[in-house]
Amino acid sequence: MIAAALLGLTGLYATRSAPDDSQVVAILRKFIKTDANLPDQPNEWHGRIDYVKLDQQFAAMAQRSEMAGLAVAIVEDGELRFVRGYGVVDRNTNVPVTLDTVFRWASVSKTVAGMLAATLSNEGLVDLERPVARWNTSLRLPEGAEARLSFEQLLSQQTGLTKNAFDERLEDGGDPRVLRSDLVNAPLQCEPGSCHSYQNIAFDTASEILAQAAQRSYPNAVSERLFLPLGMKSANYGMSGLTGAKDWARPHNGRTVRPLNDSYWRVPAAAGAESNIVDFSRWLQAAMGERPDVLPESVLRIAQSPRVNTAPIYGGALRQANSKAKYGLGWRSFDYDGHRLIGHSGAVDGYRATLIFDPATRTGVVPMWNSNWGTPFRIPFAVLDSYNLRTDSRWLELDTKTQ
Repeated sequence: MIAAALLGLTGLYATRSAPDDSQVVAILRKFIKTDANLPDQPNEWHGRIDYVKLDQQFAAMAQRSEMAGLAVAIVEDGELRFVRGYGVVDRNTNVPVTLDTVFRWASVSKTVAGMLAATLSNEGLVDLERPVARWNTSLRLPEGAEARLSFEQLLSQQTGLTKNAFDERLEDGGDPRVLRSDLVNAPLQCEPGSCHSYQNIAFDTASEILAQAAQRSYPNAVSERLFLPLGMKSANYGMSGLTGAKDWARPHNGRTVRPLNDSYWRVPAAAGAESNIVDFSRWLQAAMGERPDVLPESVLRIAQSPRVNTAPIYGGALRQANSKAKYGLGWRSFDYDGHRLIGHSGAVDGYRATLIFDPATRTGVVPMWNSNWGTPFRIPFAVLDSYNLRTDSRWLELDTKTQ
């Protein structure tokens, strides 16, 4: 289908002025067909995982007062075996979540930046060891450290800045380019390049670099190189990519619908992506090696290989359950119950998402939900416990009382 679309574009070039990159993306998107049959019913759930039990737990979770809607897809042994929506897109209307409902990825978007960088590096279009200052970017670090910090170190969160530097100014409406320039006066947690310190504004320097390398806007480069070849028709960037969808989840805090804020859409490489759950599952499958035509093993290795140690991730019981956390090019990895897992999680006001998989078994899960409640971050661990036949898994055994 993509090949047919490219032939159509060739005709456009021949008969009139060349379409801009936004037109290219729009044309390619029209050629993608949606799946006719998806495993969203009990008679279609097959495998080692106890899908019926998990389905009941997901449904109960979606009924909690802390929740609004939830969408979950599970890939087992490389195949999509389960996908379902729960709850509502908006508590004021009670319209149900469907497989077409678009949610925000939040910081899972960083995995896309890492993959695009790895793709362009694999093609010789990006030198990951090249200092950031040698690109035309807005990033300025204390003591001119951008002249020493490589693109690889930027993507693996080694700027040395204090965690989430200037995020509050971004949320107050600050221009990301101005904020990146102002980082020259920000406090350091460590010498740049010597430790992991999680960032959004600084990380989004990647959108400037990758746009230059691809000679496209960052969102269109991602769409042309990754999302559309993977058949991810709903995947997009920007507030209009969410609100322009026919079916989109409104952000919630408990029972209250939150206003949309465009702050983190303005740092697209860090937190700008959105899609429905089916396309999120396509990204999961590609990340675990099921689409080598788009993301070959060489690209996955570049993006997902760990570069720096990090502090343990999550909080509470989840924090106690994982160890040896590391960060690659926008990708996390850590040990859980004797298994090395790969993925990323994300949170912006009113939305949460996570992508976690075991590369050894090609099994993983992608949940998205439109609330600020953090408990659904446990879902991947419950799913992987089920796959590994653990009988003592208690991650989703919650207080069943709703409020």
